[in-house]
Amino acid sequence: MPEKTSLARELLLLLLLATCWGSAYTFIKVGIETIPPVTLIAARTLIAGALLVAILRLRGLCLPKDRAVWGRFLVQACLNSAVPFTLIAWAEQSVDAGLAVILNSLTPVVTFLITAFVTRHEAVSSRKLTGVVAGLTGASLIIGVGALNGLGRDVLAQLAVVTATVCYACAAIYGKNFKGLDPMMPAAGSLICGAALLLPASLVIDHPWTLSPSPSSLVALLALSAFSTSLAFVIYFRLVHTLGSVATTSQAYLRVPIGVAIGAIFLGERLSLSSWIGLAFVMVGVIAMTLPGRRAEA
Repeated sequence: MPEKTSLARELLLLLLLATCWGSAYTFIKVGIETIPPVTLIAARTLIAGALLVAILRLRGLCLPKDRAVWGRFLVQACLNSAVPFTLIAWAEQSVDAGLAVILNSLTPVVTFLITAFVTRHEAVSSRKLTGVVAGLTGASLIIGVGALNGLGRDVLAQLAVVTATVCYACAAIYGKNFKGLDPMMPAAGSLICGAALLLPASLVIDHPWTLSPSPSSLVALLALSAFSTSLAFVIYFRLVHTLGSVATTSQAYLRVPIGVAIGAIFLGERLSLSSWIGLAFVMVGVIAMTLPGRRAEA
């Protein structure tokens, strides 16, 4: 945990990260109007990775050449960009941006469950257990009782966002493996690996040379790449080491109102009453799990 004098700066960066990722859902929603999901995310990772490599060069830094480090970049790419980015982009063809950001806000819940029952480096308190129950209750309300009547396309899309959430939780924990590296290096390296995985799929599936993307989709892609990916990843890898993995994922409850507000203002989206109730449960759940305890320091 950083010193008190720098904690305020880290919390401001956490808010900026929440804004970067909260706006991504709206950028994706606009982008996929004329750019298929796989191609959109392939371009997103390629542009963002190239931008970070250029900035590293300007700073006089080079990416590591160690194969083991690049192997970790590849794992991080699968967990934090290639797989979850594509799942969310595909899901937003039928799921509102506001709903996607709410479902994705479960990242702290999943992170806590993994750390409590797999890595076991954090004690399970009644407050955090209450947070888990509240968060899962909220997710159930958001998906809706209608899901019990049979799996339709919307339900599969919602589950795709939840799967992306699990990926993000694992990525936050795995991100500790990059301690000692400049935060821009794992950000750039993982995005390059993500692009290397997605570009061949884009060529085979979407034939991008046949597409005619609209100006609004292209602008959304550029904003998604520069703001919601390049900048966000640099902040993310810094915070994983200064605040820790669970605290870093707490930006999920900050990006919920940000993402929902952006979707409502720019896309005219509206949520059902059960979704608003579910949102309240999710917010209570993740806040209960991520706020520090009241134990006084010695």
